[in-house]
Amino acid sequence: MPRKKPDQRDIEVARRMRAARLEKGLTQEKLGSALGLTFQQVQKYENGTNRIAAGRLHKIAEILGVPVAVLFGTPTASESLVELSENAAALRLLRAYECIASPKLKMALATLAEEIAHQSKGVPKAQ
Repeated sequence: MPRKKPDQRDIEVARRMRAARLEKGLTQEKLGSALGLTFQQVQKYENGTNRIAAGRLHKIAEILGVPVAVLFGTPTASESLVELSENAAALRLLRAYECIASPKLKMALATLAEEIAHQSKGVPKAQ
């Protein structure tokens, strides 16, 4: 019997789960341990290979400190932020930004990034 492909909704839940886990700074192993699972099972969840039962989804949301709706819900305006958090370079940039203590330096970095984006892709500058 041919193996059934993951449903698009399962893939979306998996993608959001991975993004939330990365934002929290947890490894697949640590999340698996908190759930009483192996990291391979978490990996299967994140790949959308295995579906996540409702109770387990609720427990994952609790561990990650997010509402279940973040993992399973309708796309929101912040959806692009979830996608951004899956990009390793963007995540590194955000983590570095968070470590900057000076509000002036943070603003200068944001202005520099906007200028670079504007010049390379025609992204409008914030006012």
